Amino acid sequence: MPTPTYIAVLRRYNSSTEKVKGYFDQLPALVNGGFPYEVCLAYLFLRLEKAQNRALYCGVVKLHRASGEMADKAINSQHLTRDGFLKLYETVFGKAVPEATLKLVKKAEKIRDKVIHGKTVSDSDVRESLVDVIAYAESLNQELNTVAGFEPFGNLRGFKGRGVSLDNTTSRWLLKGLGFALV
Repeated sequence: MPTPTYIAVLRRYNSSTEKVKGYFDQLPALVNGGFPYEVCLAYLFLRLEKAQNRALYCGVVKLHRASGEMADKAINSQHLTRDGFLKLYETVFGKAVPEATLKLVKKAEKIRDKVIHGKTVSDSDVRESLVDVIAYAESLNQELNTVAGFEPFGNLRGFKGRGVSLDNTTSRWLLKGLGFALV
């Protein structure tokens, strides 16, 4: 759906969930501050990729009981592509990201790629992508809250609960078995 002005972007942001608004808290200042839409898009994708890493981290720590230390090493050493994220997500959570959720961000990813690679993109397409990223964040939060009981686009305090983690050696083997590139 076309996003005609920056006001429509802010309206969509303001109508999003509190967790998503808190996670993308700098967006209103960027949009209102007169920054180019490309800067706003870069910010949203930076935060989106961080949330995807957080999702994998929380999944292996909460669902598979990996130690936080080893999970952190695995996430930080993993070269994560879009397809790589989807594959690891399916392995960690036992199901694929729903197609409806992926569809929300597909066009925005293409626009982001054009922007990052210096191609010409209309302001309208970039504004639409900003709105699409917000919708994707809400959808992925809802999905992961259902599947695993946490929302990566938000505050993760207490996400794990009281479960006891595996030791580092066992966690390392677990993470390697899940497909993480640990040395």
